[in-house]
Amino acid sequence: MSVARSEVIGFALAGICAYAADLGLFVWLRSGLGWGPIAAKSLAFVGGCTVAYLGNAFGTYRGRRVGWREYAVFFAVNIAGALVQLLCIAVSHYGLGFTSPRADTLSGAVFGMALATCLRFWGTRTLVFRTGEGSGTSWTG
Repeated sequence: MSVARSEVIGFALAGICAYAADLGLFVWLRSGLGWGPIAAKSLAFVGGCTVAYLGNAFGTYRGRRVGWREYAVFFAVNIAGALVQLLCIAVSHYGLGFTSPRADTLSGAVFGMALATCLRFWGTRTLVFRTGEGSGTSWTG
């Protein structure tokens, strides 16, 4: 199964919107409302996942099945992506001894994010919005 450029662009646009929602919600909850960091990040993660799901469901993979099952699988795929990022930090920090804040940022937010994004793209297209369940048209072209 080939990957269309419009599918990658649509997935990226949904991801950018999700990232903005996650960050904005986190900052508002943490700084504006004074929530603790774990509670604020947890709710921001759920908000970002929801924005990404809606963007993919009604944009990138428009015409394919949309429902609670798909949302649950999408959420699970995103948790797996978050675990990949944490694993990259753990390997770099504890396994390889790169303990500076810069090294943690590079391993989690650069390398980990790249690997997690690949996992999320694969999971979203093969486990959540499977082909053969609709027209599979893309909103970007």
